[in-house]
Parts: sequence; C-alpha cells; structure tokens
Amino acid sequence: MDGTLVDTEPYWIDVEFEIAERHGGTWSKQHALNLVGNDLLESGRYIREHMGIDRSPEQIVEELLDGVVDRVRQAVPWQPGALELLTSLRESGVPCALVTMSYERFVAPILGHLPAETFRVIVTGDTVELGKPHPEPYLTAAAALGLRPEQCLAIEDSNTGAKSAEAAGCTVLVVENHVPVLDGPRRVFRDTLVDVDLAAVWGEDR
Repeated sequence: MDGTLVDTEPYWIDVEFEIAERHGGTWSKQHALNLVGNDLLESGRYIREHMGIDRSPEQIVEELLDGVVDRVRQAVPWQPGALELLTSLRESGVPCALVTMSYERFVAPILGHLPAETFRVIVTGDTVELGKPHPEPYLTAAAALGLRPEQCLAIEDSNTGAKSAEAAGCTVLVVENHVPVLDGPRRVFRDTLVDVDLAAVWGEDR
C-alpha cells in the first residue's frame, strides 16, 4: 500500500523527524529511506538504534502511527493510476488482497475511501508473525484468496516488498517510487500504474 497505492512515504519520513526532535535524537533522509517497505516493529528497532532515543520499539511504532494516521485523515495521496486500476479489477471480478506492513489502524482510514468489496483479503503487519521481506505476508494472502502464489501478481515499490512476494512465488510488478528496486527473476518493471496492462505484465514473466 505505502508507496504503491498511496504515496504516504513522505508522511512517515516527516513523522520520523518529528520523533527525533521530540526526544532529542538525530535522523537523516537516508535512514528514513532504509525503512521503506519494512515491518513496522523492525523499523521501530532501527529507529531506536540509529536515532538514539530512549523509547521502546513498540512506543516508537505507536508514535509513528499517531502522526501518520492524523495526516491520512486530512488527505490520502493516491498514486497516479491506483484508483483507476482498483476500479477496473473490481469491475472485472478479479479477486484482490491488500498486503501491507502498516497496521490495521493506519489502513482503515485509507480503505474507508474505497468500496467495501475492493479487497477480499487484507493482510497487515500486525496480523502476521514474520513481516516482509519474509514470504509469510504473501503466502497468507494467497491462501486466504484460495490461490497458489504462482497464480498471483503482486505490485510492489520496494526491494523489501519485492523479495517477500518473489520468495512466496508470485510474479511481481515493480513500480519504483522513493527507492530503487533491483532486478529479479520474477520481477517486471513499469514506470507507473497509469493505463498499466496487467495481462502484458503477466505474460512478460512467462
């Protein structure tokens, strides 16, 4: 979701700098970009270590969520082509799952802007034991859809997410956003979701 359907990465980065200022820590844009696509609790551990603040990873995650949820409630920054793609898939009856390492309380206000049937399955970071880049999130989503991962196309914008989907066995459509993504055996690259031809993407991996 983050960086793929909605461009919320700037929200996360802004809140990270706010946390550093609030607790007397230090932070950098490079540290922020290192967290793109990561499991939130793992990000909390990274922030604690590299920001140098006396907060637990769990406390850091809650502060991150508080700040980003406030911003999302004010405005949802949809990626170009995202809403059109979701509408097309829904109208075509293609079963979709949302696989994100964000927590449910952040996801909820974004999903509130979409028809209820947009996603048949929702997998969030607080519902899996092992987050991306582990394959568990995508394996969980595929199983809940009643499909094999090999029958699924994942859309990702980060190496962490692409690794997770690829390890599960999915074909991965990569649309880079804030960080570069390495090439991979099951990865197909496009510049945007605008007018993307998913059938062509699927065929390109065959």
